[in-house]
Amino acid sequence: MNKEFVFSLDSIRFDEHYQPSSATRLTTNFANLARGESRQENLRNTLKMIDSRFNDLAHWDNPEGNRYKVELDIISVQMEIGADGSAAALPLIEILKTTIVDGKHNARIEGIVGNNFSSYVRDYDFSVLLLEYNKNRDRFSAPDGFGVLHGQIFRSFVNSDTYRENFSKAPVICLSVSSSKVYHRTDNQHPVLGVEYQQNELSQTDEYFKKMGMKVRYFMPPDSVAPLAFYHTGDLLSDYTNLELISTISTMESFQKIYRPEIYNANSAAGHCYQPSLKHQDYSLTRIVYDREERSRLAIEQGKYVEECFIKPYRGILEQWSANYAH
Repeated sequence: MNKEFVFSLDSIRFDEHYQPSSATRLTTNFANLARGESRQENLRNTLKMIDSRFNDLAHWDNPEGNRYKVELDIISVQMEIGADGSAAALPLIEILKTTIVDGKHNARIEGIVGNNFSSYVRDYDFSVLLLEYNKNRDRFSAPDGFGVLHGQIFRSFVNSDTYRENFSKAPVICLSVSSSKVYHRTDNQHPVLGVEYQQNELSQTDEYFKKMGMKVRYFMPPDSVAPLAFYHTGDLLSDYTNLELISTISTMESFQKIYRPEIYNANSAAGHCYQPSLKHQDYSLTRIVYDREERSRLAIEQGKYVEECFIKPYRGILEQWSANYAH
């Protein structure tokens, strides 16, 4: 077998009619929103939040605050081991691609790919491997090589012909800041990203994304209450236009308000020295139903799935590929 990773993409529109596909990770935030009695209302309200926040940030030449809409496509990445197609394709990651619709000029503007980030292998790393490793340890730590395989697979995808044929710029992934770290406000301020925060040491998530070839900066956008973590490969401030950045902020801040309301829908804004906490009590809930407990439970189930269907049966091939990739 040709021991190469071959990537393919599927795309599905995230709108009020969205139905998760059978291959979608059920822990994915947008899949969680699209289930249950309130599914269509959830989706409709989420999209309204995103459009409203976009127009709030893109306020210039937008007197009525309704010039723009954001379209979202869920990009599912599958991977085959071996170019001959002899192995079944494994659902690898899911990311979001934004498209900006300018109603004033009846134009469609390419946004940013990445935004949300969901990964089967990351489920395995954090919900299976890391928990097993720390089961009888006094001090929580990560095993040697933690996240290396996942990072190499991700970099292989971003450097692949499949990625270059479909996307014109490198991905930006926007996540919540870590509740285990303290962030300090700086004097640096960007007109769209807002005020920059820094921390003294990287979180475990930051270290994990570093192995994916991504560095991180933390910004609190105008009228936000907490900084967001922006993972990127190039220059975040100069590689992307203001509208591209706004498409990511409006999308991911809306998701964070739904499933991290203690941090991103708090009733007071982060100060000069800030440590986020999911135990914070002074916050408001959105009207959107989100099952956080189900998400945590499914992450373990899906981590075990990838262990049985990918890690164990292809361990030898993966170790050989990983060693060659490192060189």
